[in-house]
Amino acid sequence: MDCAPNHIAGLVLIDTIIPPPSSTVAVPPVRRAALVFIFITVVLDVLALGVVIPVLPHLIERFTGGDIGSAALWVGLFGTVFALMQFLFSPLQGALSDRFGRRPVILLSNLGLGLDFILMALVNTLPLLFIGRILAGISSASFSTANAYIADVVPAEKRAGSYGMIGAAFGLGFIIGPAMGGYLSGIDLRLPFWVAAGLSLANFCYGWFILPESLPRERRAPFNLRRANPVGALMLLRRYPQVLGLATVLFFSQLAHYVLNSVFVLYADYRYQWGPQQVGYTLALVGASNAMVQAGLVRRVVPWLGERKALLAGLSFGVMGFVLQGIAPNGTWFLIAIPLMALWGFAGPSLQALMTRQVALHEQGRLQGAVASLASVAGIFGPYVFTHVFASFIGERAAWHLPGAPFLLSAALLALGVMLAWWVTRRSR
Repeated sequence: MDCAPNHIAGLVLIDTIIPPPSSTVAVPPVRRAALVFIFITVVLDVLALGVVIPVLPHLIERFTGGDIGSAALWVGLFGTVFALMQFLFSPLQGALSDRFGRRPVILLSNLGLGLDFILMALVNTLPLLFIGRILAGISSASFSTANAYIADVVPAEKRAGSYGMIGAAFGLGFIIGPAMGGYLSGIDLRLPFWVAAGLSLANFCYGWFILPESLPRERRAPFNLRRANPVGALMLLRRYPQVLGLATVLFFSQLAHYVLNSVFVLYADYRYQWGPQQVGYTLALVGASNAMVQAGLVRRVVPWLGERKALLAGLSFGVMGFVLQGIAPNGTWFLIAIPLMALWGFAGPSLQALMTRQVALHEQGRLQGAVASLASVAGIFGPYVFTHVFASFIGERAAWHLPGAPFLLSAALLALGVMLAWWVTRRSR
């Protein structure tokens, strides 16, 4: 798939939503190429992760002898340990970026991820593949640091659009990555891992020459191991009551999202008989829909509605999309729900913008580390919960055969998020 037009669109988007530094906000001068790099680094990281999404569950299924129920439980365990590593290491990397700068953390993350994909391409046993997933969780933290980078260089009133750019980068990576992974898996089930490794290492090399530091020395915070641990990072949220409430909304949203990471591939196989290629193309459609919302609608709709209304609307669209996916009797209905789900994308940039307004500039890295840590808590429980719900409702002993039960559970979680977001932001009307 030719990604050149999307790359050009990314450059236009960056020029549009990242203005010259405000005269009233101390923003260090950053080269345009650096802002392009932040967009591209997220694209390539998501592309690297997206390439293996259609493949990893089927590789696990092969190691478990083809038993979908058993594979689902292992997929849940893989997802849980990945999130646990992010929970433990994201605040550490956020604190390190506040102390030493964003550039070294982003570059080391890309390097580690590339080497880890090489390991997963070579292993031939389930335990070694499991170790590879642990290392992936440790090294894949450049997303939160990229968010902190944006907070360093973009005035508060423009950040929702900028985080929309990051969302668009996610969408672009998911347009190409899963489709590429599905296609490459038809050649060799391990080939997507090699391609992912190449992308991550290429991103490391690109950043080494292009990326400048966004956090000047005078704005760096001393490193404190107590604050860098996950519990210490989460304590930061307690100092900002509205941020704590919004972070809880983010928790519900992230927890609901893990249904896609955990059971979608096996759900599509079980219910619609979709293989890696069909799953890859479906995820590409998800990415395209998300990219259109993030790149084309967020920066227009959020200022028009306001961050609060955009947040509530986005979460509500997510509820409707999950309900439709959970009851979809065939693949066509599942596909119809995808554009509706994409409108959920209004919520993420609005949440990020509302939270960053409440936190001092020198603590943005810790904020993003704490937010990533909280999201990882969702990831610790999400894969376990959703895969067990899925296995329980498809097994021979299931009292009620309902394969879509995990998606309906996600809808309920987002409904809770809507109510909490309305309550927390009621004074921000």
